[in-house]
Amino acid sequence: MSKEANSDIECKSLYLDGMMGLVVGDALGVPVEFSSREEREQDPVKEMRGYGTYPVAKGSWSDDSSMALASLKALQDYGISLSKTMDNFVAWEQDGQFTPSGEVFDEGNTCSMAIYDYMKSKDVSTCGQRDENSNGNGSLMRILPVCIYLKYMQDEGKIDDAGAVEIVHDMSALTHAHIRSKMACGIYFFCVRELAERRGTISELLQKAVDLAFSFYEKEAASSAELGHFERIRDVDSLKGIPEGQIKSGGYVIESIEAALWCMLNTSSYQECVLEAVNLGHDTDTTAAIAGGLAGIYYGYDAIPEAWKCDIIRRWWKRNRIIDICDLPGRCCWSFQ
Repeated sequence: MSKEANSDIECKSLYLDGMMGLVVGDALGVPVEFSSREEREQDPVKEMRGYGTYPVAKGSWSDDSSMALASLKALQDYGISLSKTMDNFVAWEQDGQFTPSGEVFDEGNTCSMAIYDYMKSKDVSTCGQRDENSNGNGSLMRILPVCIYLKYMQDEGKIDDAGAVEIVHDMSALTHAHIRSKMACGIYFFCVRELAERRGTISELLQKAVDLAFSFYEKEAASSAELGHFERIRDVDSLKGIPEGQIKSGGYVIESIEAALWCMLNTSSYQECVLEAVNLGHDTDTTAAIAGGLAGIYYGYDAIPEAWKCDIIRRWWKRNRIIDICDLPGRCCWSFQ
C-alpha cells in the first residue's frame, strides 16, 4: 500500500465522517432557510446552492457548523473544557472565527443571550438559558463533536454512561440549560455511539440507542418527567411510519430530533437523508445539520457526494484558520480550514 493510500485511510475517522456530514447538511439548507414545505415541494433542493435566504456563496455554512467547529477546536486544544468552549463561541460571534467568510449570520437568540451573559460574568454555570421557552435546537446542532469525543473515551474505558451524559448536559447548558434541551443532546449521544458501530440496520441501531437513553433517563425524577415530550421517538418503527405531513421541522428541539431521526429512518443514503431534511422546509440548515451528522457517522465520509465536499473545502481553504484534530481520541489527520 502506498504512503498516500495509508494516509487516506488514517483520515477516515468519526470526526471526519460526522463533521463533514454536519457541515454539508448545514450548507445545503442555508440558501432555503425559513422556506415553507410547499415551496420546497415546488422547488426541491437537489444540489448545493448559493445565496437565497442569505447573501452567501455556495458551500457556506451557518452558526450550526461554526459552533460545532468551535467546540471541536476546544476539544483539540483542551479536552473537555466548558470555559474554553465558551471562549471559542465568543471568538466566533465577535471575531468571525470558524465561519466560511469571516462574517456571522443566522445566530439564534438563546445562543446570543448566553454568549452575552458569559462575556459579562465569565461564569459557565449561569450563562445558559434555563426557561422552558429556551428549548430551541441551538445546543443539539453543535453537540456532535462532543458525542464523538466521548464515544472514543468510552471505547478506551475512561468514562461510563453517567459521566458521559453529565458532560453532554454540561455542554448543552452553556447555551441551553433547560432539562429538555440537555436530554435531547443526551439522546443524540446514544444515537451517535450506536450508529458509529455500523453493526445493524439504522432502525436496529437507533432503537437500541433510544432504549438505552430512555432507560437512563427513567432513573431520575426530573428527567423521567420530561420523557413524555420525546414519546414519538420511543418506538422507531412507529416514528418511521409517521406521514411526512405530521413531521415538523421548526426550531424547537423536540421537532428537530424527531425530524432528524425520521429522515434517517426513511432514507437509505447520506444524500437522500440530508436532502429529505432540507426539503422539509422551515429550519432547513439545522435539521439537515443534525440529520447530516448522524448520516455521516453511519454512512461515512466517502458516501457524501464529492462535489458537495469540494464546495465546503473551498470555503475552508479561503480562510486561514486550521483545526487539526490529529490529537483527538480516534486520530484523524484531516484539517479544517
